[in-house]
Order: sequence, then structure tokens, then C-alpha cells
Amino acid sequence: MSGAYGAADDAESIATIHRALDFGVTLLDTSASYGQGHNHRLIGEALKGGKRDQVFIHPKSGTIKTSGGSRAQGSGTPERLREICETSLKKLGMDHLDAFCMSRVDPTVPIEESVGAMAALVKEGKTRFIGLSEASPESVRRGHAVHPLVSLQFEYSLWTRDVEGGHLTACHDLGMALMAYAPLGYGFLTGAVGGRDALEDGDTRHKFPRFADENAAANREKVSVIRDIASAHNATPAQIAIAWVLRAAPHVFPIPGCKRRTHLEDNLKAIEIELTAADMGALETAFAPGAASGERYPPDGMARVNL
Repeated sequence: MSGAYGAADDAESIATIHRALDFGVTLLDTSASYGQGHNHRLIGEALKGGKRDQVFIHPKSGTIKTSGGSRAQGSGTPERLREICETSLKKLGMDHLDAFCMSRVDPTVPIEESVGAMAALVKEGKTRFIGLSEASPESVRRGHAVHPLVSLQFEYSLWTRDVEGGHLTACHDLGMALMAYAPLGYGFLTGAVGGRDALEDGDTRHKFPRFADENAAANREKVSVIRDIASAHNATPAQIAIAWVLRAAPHVFPIPGCKRRTHLEDNLKAIEIELTAADMGALETAFAPGAASGERYPPDGMARVNL
């Protein structure tokens, strides 16, 4: 909703948030880095008039921006985490966060130190809970030993299945939620976005290898399997992709992003879909772990995940 995937439309975004509340959606995920504060201000505006208590706000810290892109180094210092938390509260116009999440593990700061700093924010009432994003199972367990973590946010979809290498188990063992971001593969798995030629100028997906010409054709062939299953269920490919993530485990919660009310309502219908054993088999065959063509992020992005 803040310009990373095409132009922002604040009026439609606020209407989409209100529509989500009407449907009983209670979780809003955001980040200090989304629009460099725009997303926080947008949510604050949308929740005016007594709507704050209807939702669970999950703001992430974001990573440090440089002229060469973003980086994790320095993003996990106690000083920065406190500053980001307090700045987020001001931009959201709220007196507390529900769950403050560190966006990436900082390789220059022990995870125990970063989690300890966030634990201090819990003690001060600035956030109710804390969590991590794109952290390895080892980092999750070490952090949880310092202070309970309620969630791990990680990319998880048919074409990105890294969490099956131990993250799901760690979350289950520790009683944590696994928040599956990008369950639609940044739109690719819907069949509506088949490569870079379909993207607006400035869309961050231009940087993603899986959208590049040399990978997009092979990935589109896999998406055709989703499309066939969707047709059999009188559903959309987006609904099938989300339904697959919903089947992963009881503690997995997909958080598909959307900018418009039509996409929101389409996504929510995934709850009603019952995938058959044959459906699951076909999807597992087409999207076996590692089957996607291309890395999910460019090299600088891959260097900041799963540390």
C-alpha cells in the first residue's frame, strides 16, 4: 500500500483496511521501511474513530537503507531498535504496539542482545510482544531463550519452501506462529503477473530474479498447474496458492498483501477451499522444494536472510 508494488492509492488502501475489518480480519502487518513511514501513517489514519482495539498491529523494524540498497548490519543494535519502536508509535499515533518484530538478524549483533533490547521495550509497555523475521531456527531458539517470541515472519509459498528446513519445527516447539509472507509469490503465483514486462516502472519486483526473462518462462509453466486446479474448484489461482499455505500446519498464518478491496475479498475466499489429495499431489510435484527457477531475492537480499 506504500508504493513498492506500483503507485500508492491512500483512499483505496484505507477503504481496503476498513473492508478487512468488516470481514473480521484482525492482523495488520507493517514495517518502518514501507514507504519510509508512509505505511504507519496510513494505518494510523485508517484506524481513527475507535478502530484501534479491533486489530493486532505487527510492525517490523525495517533494515538500514544505504545508497547501495538495504543491509542488516547495524539494524539490530539496541539503540536503533528502541529508536524505531518509538518512531513507529509516533507515526502510527498509538501508545503501544502489539508485536514489535526485528526485520532481519543483524550479523554484527548477537541475537541475544537484540532480543534483550526488545524485551526491555515490552517491560516498558511500548510493545506487548516481540518477534523475528527471516531468522534461522538456531537464531529463533537462542532469541526465545532470552525472552519469549510470539512469531517468526518468513517468506513461505509454493515456490519458496525454506521454512520446511527447520523453521516450522522450531516455531511449533516454542509455541510460536509462523507468519507466511508473500504466499502469492509477490503476485506471480496468481498468474496475473508473469514477468517484468507486466510491472510498472519503480516496482521493486524488477529486482527479483524469478521475474527475469531467463526464469519467468519456466516459472509460468508451474503456475499453469495452479490455474488448472483453480478451474476445477471454480476458484482463482490466488485462492489455491493461499489454500495450500493454510494446509501447511495449524501454526502457519498466511499474510497476503493487497492494495484493493477486490483482491482482499478474493484472498479471503481461500479459507473456504478444500484441496484434495490429488490437488496436493499435483502441487507438490510441480513445486517441489527448490523447483522455482531463480533465487527469491537478488544477492544483496539473499545475504540478509536466514542468519
